Amino acid sequence: MGEFDLIKRYFDRPELRAGQVMSIGIGDDCAMLDIPQGCQLAVSSDTLLAGAHFFSDMPAHQIAQRCLAASVSDLAAMGATPAWFNLCLTLPDADPDWLADFSQGLACQAQACGISLAGGDTTKGPLSISIHVMGWTPTGAALTRNGAKIGDAILVSGSLGDSAAGLRLIQTNRQAQGYLAERYWQPTPRLSLGQWLRQKATACVDISDGLAQDLGHILKASDCGADLQLNQLPLSPALLSQVSKAQAQDYALSGGEDFELCFTLPQTHVASALAYAQDSAVPITKIGTIGSELGCRIWHSDGAEYKPQSGYQHF
Repeated sequence: MGEFDLIKRYFDRPELRAGQVMSIGIGDDCAMLDIPQGCQLAVSSDTLLAGAHFFSDMPAHQIAQRCLAASVSDLAAMGATPAWFNLCLTLPDADPDWLADFSQGLACQAQACGISLAGGDTTKGPLSISIHVMGWTPTGAALTRNGAKIGDAILVSGSLGDSAAGLRLIQTNRQAQGYLAERYWQPTPRLSLGQWLRQKATACVDISDGLAQDLGHILKASDCGADLQLNQLPLSPALLSQVSKAQAQDYALSGGEDFELCFTLPQTHVASALAYAQDSAVPITKIGTIGSELGCRIWHSDGAEYKPQSGYQHF
């Protein structure tokens, strides 16, 4: 099977056009994309390597879902509406069964996120997946990391630590099922929440490398500090049924890859955020406050300070 046959068979399919319409899509040297008037383009790229970001012997549909969801989460963190993505796929060989399963998983995730495949590339080599996502926000409305203000509340969506626990399960059993395993291989980008936070949140980041480390990006960019309450971290019943509370808290702070949103809000917006959470069935939890003293301090309920492990390091 040649490259163009591979693309036509597995990637030029209606199920992968779940988002915005393209003037010109797959089949030409470039895609031609129309951005709505009064909007800015949001773009982000991720390269995911077998053995570093996913297991090569995981089912191919799980690899596809995980990789696309992780990339789209960057759009959620900016409050962007997903539109298109490019896929660069490096394969050891063109295995039809693997490609069919990968394509199906990619299509399911694309439909869930409302995003269309615009193009990309395929080549032979060690398994590697690069995804370039594109979306838009109204001009001047994008969420950033540099706007947190002293006194702002710090909130997170969902529950934390589930993906780290799911990873431990999958390390011993690639076919592991259940809530924790699914949180690892099929995270949920918080797109609607990100869009709702436009013009409300002062700063936002998605949690890919661990809460403590990713919140640190906000603190550095905003030149401020934070005080977090350890007992306020949202921990799922599934996580607490598998590990001790102390281990669950470690996972929540340092495990990473939950792809939830961490954001700061003026205190006057906290009540509306909690009301949004109830209406949308997306849990939101207040976990701390922005302060003037630089650095992130995490406190036990007895007033003792907790020292988290470091989050994920790329190098």
